[in-house]
Amino acid sequence: MDHQLRSQLMSVSPLDGRYQRHCAELGDFFSEFALMKFRTQVEVTWLIHLSMEPSIHEIPALDSTAIAELQNLYESFMIEDAEEIKKIESTTNHDVKAVEYFIKDKIAHTPLLKEKLEDHLEFVHFACTSEDINNLAYALMVRNARDQFLLPLVKSVDRKITECAQEHSEQALLSRTHGQPASPTTMGKEFANVAHRLRRQIKQIEDSPILGKMNGAVGNYNAHYAAYPQTNWPEVSKHFVKALGLEVNPYTTQIEPHDYLAELFSAFSRFNTILIDLNRDIWGYISFGYFSQKTIAGEIGSSTMPHKVNPIDFENSEGNLGLANSVFNHLVEKLPISRWQRDLTDSTVLRNIGTGFAYSAIAYRSTLRGLEKLVISPKAIAKDLDNCWEILAEPIQTVMRRYRISEPYEKLKQLTRGKDITRETIRDFIETLEIPEAERDRLKSLTPSNYLGNAIDQARSI
Repeated sequence: MDHQLRSQLMSVSPLDGRYQRHCAELGDFFSEFALMKFRTQVEVTWLIHLSMEPSIHEIPALDSTAIAELQNLYESFMIEDAEEIKKIESTTNHDVKAVEYFIKDKIAHTPLLKEKLEDHLEFVHFACTSEDINNLAYALMVRNARDQFLLPLVKSVDRKITECAQEHSEQALLSRTHGQPASPTTMGKEFANVAHRLRRQIKQIEDSPILGKMNGAVGNYNAHYAAYPQTNWPEVSKHFVKALGLEVNPYTTQIEPHDYLAELFSAFSRFNTILIDLNRDIWGYISFGYFSQKTIAGEIGSSTMPHKVNPIDFENSEGNLGLANSVFNHLVEKLPISRWQRDLTDSTVLRNIGTGFAYSAIAYRSTLRGLEKLVISPKAIAKDLDNCWEILAEPIQTVMRRYRISEPYEKLKQLTRGKDITRETIRDFIETLEIPEAERDRLKSLTPSNYLGNAIDQARSI
């Protein structure tokens, strides 16, 4: 049996098994390999930053060749490097310290770097607590995953829903409020509603700041000032964090307090909740026959009912979005809480960030697959509309109000509630109204399919 298939079949989590192909790209951002790579980047970049600080004379200024050689430690980081760090960790029993030792060993065995830094190896991890490295590594992981993978994916969901809105902008649709027939809309307008909601969350995801800190064991630069009391360490730290492409959080304990992560996860959770809402609505429209689904040769809907084509993509998406939000909601509640200046409960939780995003990615792709398969069924939609002439009670009683006809609501209630209403019933009632002839003709021209307000314009404009 193929080794990869065997590995997937033996996986405890479907993220590494059944669904692995749908979220594999996230391994570049949230795997342990990725965490080691980003830790290496932070450690190396801090060393380079210190070498350029004028008030620190003990470490030599590095030329561009030496800097490039150092940067190559993370830019060309390979699985063999991660395995070497794991080997070191088996002795140190400390994952960040293992990265520090790995970097020192690489410097010692790289001729150019050895010449420049052999006597200055202790400036690797200088004045740092592990959380100085970790918080920045996780910040880089989240920022890169958001910008390079997640935002393009959520925007592709928005684009497809917008496409559906415009494609079906004129398709009249019977609304259902409280599950009962209500004033009609268009299928496109209902997609447009979702697109507008999703875009608000996408904007918040895009604008969410990614914060970092480099300020020592309890956030006061204690060790930094002990070694170099004349150095402006807050400025050094600020320039370093900004050079990584992050925003500085100037007030922390030992850990960056993770509020920004909670904000970002909340935005993704809201995006996911809106998508759950869409999945359930489409599921219902498929049930009504408003949509059919393109069949794929060889696929089976039911193991016992050959005729069935189940809405599995929308169901799969809904289930995985629920799992994603469960993870995100726990992260939101847990991460901003830390006993006194530090406890380790956030450490193990942070390792599961990728889980929430992986379930989300699986769900987004499932929704996209489902939307690609939809085929609208105008006849089924028209049939339901034509069976609900009573929904025109609303415009009729509203026009009656305009012309001061007494008790319009009550008269339409008496006409329509609990009765079978047809086109003729409506037309006969309109004929009795004492309103201008032009208004009477306008009301008689209304049908459940054209009483749409500005639904078409809204769908086209999204």
